[in-house]
Amino acid sequence: MIQDYVMQTGINILLAWSVYIILLSGSLSFANGGFMAIGAYVSAVLTVKFGIPLILAAALAGAAAFLFGIVVAYPALRTRGLYLILVTVGITASIKVMIESIDYVGGIQGFTGMSGASPWHVVTLVLVVGAALWLISHSRLQRMLDAVREDELVAASLGINVVHLKVACFGAGAFIAAVAGSFYAHYLLFVRPEDFGILPSVFIVLYVVLGGMNNLWGPPVGATIMTLVPEFTRGLAQWRPTVFGILIVLLLLVRPDGLLPFRVPTERRLRNRPNNP
Repeated sequence: MIQDYVMQTGINILLAWSVYIILLSGSLSFANGGFMAIGAYVSAVLTVKFGIPLILAAALAGAAAFLFGIVVAYPALRTRGLYLILVTVGITASIKVMIESIDYVGGIQGFTGMSGASPWHVVTLVLVVGAALWLISHSRLQRMLDAVREDELVAASLGINVVHLKVACFGAGAFIAAVAGSFYAHYLLFVRPEDFGILPSVFIVLYVVLGGMNNLWGPPVGATIMTLVPEFTRGLAQWRPTVFGILIVLLLLVRPDGLLPFRVPTERRLRNRPNNP
């Protein structure tokens, strides 16, 4: 049971970070459920039908999602706001329909035969991704992303290639979501297209909104809460969805910017900050 909690929470943290990376450049994506599906099915085919080891299969699936994310990002990121949301929702729906129509991967019946994933795979990946994001948050790249998110015209005037940066973030988010999907599939041993529809993509975004969109540690907090609270309220039986929904609404009312709304300044910045007389 504890392994299930660790696995589910770790995967949801990775998915939340996959959206957070895209948000760093000022774009909001509801396509990460589709990228997760690409990772799950590509890695499943590689391991079951071709005998490729799980780690290599997950990396290849992430690379496939990365390339796909870059291809769709160029036209998608020409839109803004609600139109971008609709485009990314369409991407997820298209991936789901495409998987349903491919008999080689089971179609609507799903795909089975995978194995090999353990909580250690997910925990290790969480630590690696978290460390990478922490390093980015203390680098020049973070300031470039801040500039792009706040004002693309000003960022471009400073010599920042806005399009390439936004597309790279989109591809990186697709990569992380796909690898998380790979471990998800190989832990559950069975996947079907319904597991990767619009609703999972909405929940992934909600993890980030609840935890805080401007803080590296916000998405993990939001993902952990939304993963564990429903499990710990099973005793409420049919009232569980209602109570969970009320808790989420109350949290968003009390903290509309998320539980961790802002970045924590580093110790170096605090030391270098001039003292006011």
